[in-house]
Amino acid sequence: MIRGPPQIVQKCPTGIVTVNRTNIVPRTHRHALQELRLFSSDHRILKFCTSEEEFQPRLVAAAKLQEEAPQMLDTFPSFEVSLGLAHPLGVSEIESGINFAIFSQHASAVTLCIILPKSVHDGMIELALDPQKNRTGDIWHICIKELPQGGVLYGYRIDGPRNWQEGHRFDDSIILIDPYAKLIEGRRAFGDKSNKMCRFFGTYDFNSLPFDWGENYKLPNIPEKDLVIYEMNVRAFTADETSSLDQDQRGSYLGLIEKIPHLLELGVNAVELLPVFEFDELELQRRPNPRDHMINTWGYSTINFFAPMSRYASCGGGPVRASWEFKEMVKALHGAGIEVILDVVYNHTNEADDENPYTTSFRGIDNKVYYMVDLNNNAQLLNFSGCGNTFNCNHPTVMELILESLRHWVTEYHVDGFRFDLASVLCRGTDGTPINAPPLVKAISKDSVLSRCKIISEPWDCGGLYLVGKFPNWDRWAEWNGKYRDDIRRFIKGDAGMKGNFATRIAGSADLYRVNKRKPYHSVNFVIAHDGFTLYDLVSYNNKHNDANGEGGNDGCNDNFSWNCGIEGETSDANINALRSRQMKNFHLALMVSQGTPMMLMGDEYGHTRYGNNNSYGHDTAINNFQWGQLEARKNDHFRFFSKMIKFRLSHNVLRKENFIEKNDITWLEDNWYNEESRFLAFMLHDGNGGDIYLAFNAHHFSIKAAIPSPPRNRSWYRVVDTNLKSPDDFVTEGVSGISETYDVAPYSAILLEAKQ
Repeated sequence: MIRGPPQIVQKCPTGIVTVNRTNIVPRTHRHALQELRLFSSDHRILKFCTSEEEFQPRLVAAAKLQEEAPQMLDTFPSFEVSLGLAHPLGVSEIESGINFAIFSQHASAVTLCIILPKSVHDGMIELALDPQKNRTGDIWHICIKELPQGGVLYGYRIDGPRNWQEGHRFDDSIILIDPYAKLIEGRRAFGDKSNKMCRFFGTYDFNSLPFDWGENYKLPNIPEKDLVIYEMNVRAFTADETSSLDQDQRGSYLGLIEKIPHLLELGVNAVELLPVFEFDELELQRRPNPRDHMINTWGYSTINFFAPMSRYASCGGGPVRASWEFKEMVKALHGAGIEVILDVVYNHTNEADDENPYTTSFRGIDNKVYYMVDLNNNAQLLNFSGCGNTFNCNHPTVMELILESLRHWVTEYHVDGFRFDLASVLCRGTDGTPINAPPLVKAISKDSVLSRCKIISEPWDCGGLYLVGKFPNWDRWAEWNGKYRDDIRRFIKGDAGMKGNFATRIAGSADLYRVNKRKPYHSVNFVIAHDGFTLYDLVSYNNKHNDANGEGGNDGCNDNFSWNCGIEGETSDANINALRSRQMKNFHLALMVSQGTPMMLMGDEYGHTRYGNNNSYGHDTAINNFQWGQLEARKNDHFRFFSKMIKFRLSHNVLRKENFIEKNDITWLEDNWYNEESRFLAFMLHDGNGGDIYLAFNAHHFSIKAAIPSPPRNRSWYRVVDTNLKSPDDFVTEGVSGISETYDVAPYSAILLEAKQ
């Protein structure tokens, strides 16, 4: 039992703070925390709490804590506190101590919760902020002197109006993550199901020296027209045991560094990393549901927009190590001449919907500000993301958060660009209505810090706002060209009436992007991306096979424009497998000779399969993980072709034009444009110096005897590519001479000839 009134006196800038143990009151609804009230001479109240381990899932009886409280309080640390500063938001080190500042417009009470290193204090400390003194406008703030410079975990309890119909979702029983936290502490091991209910906290590090980028370090600064983008997942790239890395390094930022030689051998010069902001990979396992066997490996479920994914650190090293190793990864990639583009998810967060919310931050801090709500429908969350909520991107406070996040990744981590997931959400007003000149998109376009960055939109969302070719851009934004993907797929697999569209896409999609000062490279061309079929599955499956996802096959896109070449799925039929191989090469050839910026998916260079699953976000297995053994088996065949084709593109300027193709840049060897049944296209690209390139694509099921035009003066045609031939004859770098006036282009194949002296 707690006895007596002995007091502990501490100094406070606003007066003498008195701790009175008789004021301890059990609060069992907050994980059995024991509250301790501190009264200052000006009657300001601070709260300090002690507790059992905050990470333990089971409550501890209040009576037991009451028995232990006197002993724990006897070692309570002494701190001086001051009102603090409203800016910068988040945690900062200032002259008077460690400053904490958080935005909440509608809150009525904010309490800072701190867990100190055990060497200092074993328990949680809660400090209630005085709304009259610790609030400037909508910013709540406090400064604590002599807090450790690292190893401190923190969060906030925030209370406010409980009026659901007005858009509020306050619940002060939940400790919330600071939106501006630069580091996040949670479970240390990826997919550790024994700790699936762990709580996430913000943390900071003012101990470490600045990262050493090196005296000779420089940014690659690759012109956009010269990019070849490799979309990849940090964890999946090296998580498999076939990576031959030490187990503690698999699936980590350092693991990726070890495999940079593969990227160089392939020939790509930019990586587009699937989300690397902190996310909870076990979010689907926190409650019983049809998907509770899944582990979110893609990461499109952001917890915080500033912190690198901590479980991508090697050896379970935690957030500080993750930050350092992320910089090591960027430094190593830049040293190899490879740019780093981040796939960023500002359209929604992990906090789900109103039916099954997973409140970790924004929802509990100020739901009405951070999310779009339908005030005409009981203030339900609007859902243009397909994930239960929609981030309120064009609200001034939210817009500034996003801008600060982007600047942070550029200045602190030196990334080279961003691809914005479901970017059409960024083009909606606070009520969800589409707007023509969205403030956030404009601000990103004009921001001086972001001026050197590649800026790429995924120009659609799940609310039907399809903006391919029409995304507000200020001549800065590139776009994932979804029409390119669909038209290339349909022509190569042999759909009727697609020749004209195929030609338009190959030539740079001028129908979409030749507006104002936009360039061909503003079209990010892709046949395959992370969501949807892999390249192998595109030529092996007519239908998706998503039963393993737990949604009865209802998830994933139904419009894949795929063709299984005769048999669904795996087969030992040599003819079908040969046709599939040709088709994959046809797709890759088309991608690499198209004007614009090509992007390919990790694993397609060896023919990775997900066995027909076109929505594999929840599988931390070989379904997603790069199979290094399969790569080795295909090194002299499939991989060889893909690598040589990439390098051919990068060595031929005619394939990477700065401006759109004019009439004298191309000759279409075609007089059959309006024949819906024609599935053959041939054309010549002119480089102005005689090094012309002839290309022919045959998507018929029969051969075409193509008439080969005369080469430029003093030149001869050399066959570089024939996808119908087996390796190494399918790609001959120096070319094969002896090309006659006609060439038999085999069914479902393509050729590339180069004019050489």
